[in-house]
Amino acid sequence: MTAFELIRALAHDAAIGIVVTDTVIDHPGPTIVYANSAFGQLVGRDLHEIIGQTPRFMQGKETRRATLDSFHRALGAGQRFHGYLTNYRGDGSKYRAEVDCRPLRAADGQIESFVAFEREVIRRVGRPIESAGGRYDPIEVSNDLLTGALRQLRIFAHA
Repeated sequence: MTAFELIRALAHDAAIGIVVTDTVIDHPGPTIVYANSAFGQLVGRDLHEIIGQTPRFMQGKETRRATLDSFHRALGAGQRFHGYLTNYRGDGSKYRAEVDCRPLRAADGQIESFVAFEREVIRRVGRPIESAGGRYDPIEVSNDLLTGALRQLRIFAHA
């Protein structure tokens, strides 16, 4: 079983948005090859509209270029990206997303795809604390079994 097949099996019913893309990071790519239903709900689009698209469809006027450049550099170097983006849903409404994107490597070490975990967050009221969440809190907290596994993999934890 490949890493991609394992992710598809585990991500299907997960409460957190999970999307897998190919490895083409330069414009117009990357191309989404898999997204779970939680991702579709987050971005306000049907899965059949998402597959085959580039994640760039979520970007808009308040999506920070500097953050996108940092994201691009990390993926280009085969490294993890963890950060926050202002994204837009299918209806045009904006939301703040925490994104944790990592390369999926084949047995030979070559990157075969990228997997991104995405959740909506809101700015924390008051002074930020020095925790994994920093200045944002997730909109929704899940108690499903996959959440514990993601926590062990340090998904959404600062590197």
